[in-house]
Amino acid sequence: MKPRTFALALAAALGLFPAARLASAEPSDQPNFILINIDDLGYADIGPFGSDNPTPHLDRMAAEGRLLASHYAAPMCSPSRASLMSGCYSKRVLPINHVLFPAAQVGLHPDETTVADILSGAGYATACFGKWHLGDQPGLLPTDQGFDTFFGIPYSNDMGLASEGARSNRGEPLPSPEFVAERVAIGLEQSDESGIRGFAQPPLPLIEDDKVVGRVAVEEQGALTRLYTERAVAYIEANRDRPFFLYLPHSAVHFPLYPADSYLGSSPNGLIGDWAVEVDDSVGQVLDRIRELGLAERTFVLFTSDNGGSLRHGSNNGPLRGGKGTTFEGGVRVCTIAWWPGRIPAGTRTDAITSMMDVLPTFARLAGAEIPGDRTIDGVDLWPILEGDPETPPRDTFHFFRGLALEAVRSGPWKLHLALADGPAAKNGKGSKGAKGSKGGPARPQLFHLDDDLGESIDLSARHPEVVERLQALVEEMDADLGISEIGPGCRSLGRVDDPRPFLDHEGRVRPDAVGPADRFP
Repeated sequence: MKPRTFALALAAALGLFPAARLASAEPSDQPNFILINIDDLGYADIGPFGSDNPTPHLDRMAAEGRLLASHYAAPMCSPSRASLMSGCYSKRVLPINHVLFPAAQVGLHPDETTVADILSGAGYATACFGKWHLGDQPGLLPTDQGFDTFFGIPYSNDMGLASEGARSNRGEPLPSPEFVAERVAIGLEQSDESGIRGFAQPPLPLIEDDKVVGRVAVEEQGALTRLYTERAVAYIEANRDRPFFLYLPHSAVHFPLYPADSYLGSSPNGLIGDWAVEVDDSVGQVLDRIRELGLAERTFVLFTSDNGGSLRHGSNNGPLRGGKGTTFEGGVRVCTIAWWPGRIPAGTRTDAITSMMDVLPTFARLAGAEIPGDRTIDGVDLWPILEGDPETPPRDTFHFFRGLALEAVRSGPWKLHLALADGPAAKNGKGSKGAKGSKGGPARPQLFHLDDDLGESIDLSARHPEVVERLQALVEEMDADLGISEIGPGCRSLGRVDDPRPFLDHEGRVRPDAVGPADRFP
């Protein structure tokens, strides 16, 4: 157990701190948790949600589990993951405008109590294999946030050298060194406290715990899904006799698209479809091992995506409007499946409003641990709705932030967009190469009834001014808490370091604190 997590558990056991105090559940009663989080997977990129990509393992998972058809995330990577880890609206714990980049000065504060902290304090083994994206500096890594071990990349797979494949899909020509040097020289690539952007970014490292063990270039991009899956299956086998929390945040299907050789041409939808097929196979390997080891009846598996699919890279979010980076349903409603044989009813679905921030209180309840009592937690316990109780909706209201801006609010079936931006891609959840995101258009509130108009195409604000007024009151309440554009009083501090440095510099030199075994990195 890490020192911070041990201190948390000890203080809780002594009654000195209300967070994560262990309940009466014995270890034998505690379920295992596996959380599979895909990067930029579109709402309709898998079979259970309408895709023609062949995804037989996810189809079976859905047939044996419960679809969460109205599950919400933040519209971008880092905020979504902050919400997942903390049980809070992303703006409360990671108040930034966009996402984190290499050598970021800021990240999720290490004083936040993550779902991994809580489960570790309740006696769980914890591991993260995949993409982290909540801070890449000492003190901000997964092993600083409740995970016993980490293997993966510290941020997205497009945050590396363009000459090593970070800006080109599989099989496409790589940009010339002269082109990259010109962009950097003329100042097109900028850096701020969120990190180094664009073509000025350093090589993409592969990390084990807090050490560099590899460098991700073209060949490694195509191997990441397999590497994460192998680690996950081995971890399940090694921890079969104790409760464990396995967080598996894949790099797939984020641009650049790199399905492995054996999956090329396996779908009718190009590289992104092929990679979705590979993800499906990864899920199959994990679930098959759970079944083979006799762990199915005490293992809760949640499959989801960190945000809506990217339209310009070919994702399908239909029938939803918009895509990644927007607060239309296609940017924030994500394909999600809950699986726990014998506990979650098979072949069912719920349209109740659920979200990433509900993972922490739900897992804590099932593990017999209490959530922090010294801070605001926005998430709610989903277990009643997961086990099929239709009389217990987890919430009626949800707020949609894009960075620091509150852009929409939902209450029941009604959704009010505060400043609607129209664009060619916003009207159709099916993306195509070259499609652009939602930009421009008039800033004006619009009201949609999602039960009747899931595609957010019919503005009812003029016909229902009383609903607009009621939802505007919810906006005002949130303005007093997190703020609707600026940082409000309810926002907590970012984690911050004084001298941020990348894991690898442009000459391939490893950051001194991240030097691993000499024979394990170039």
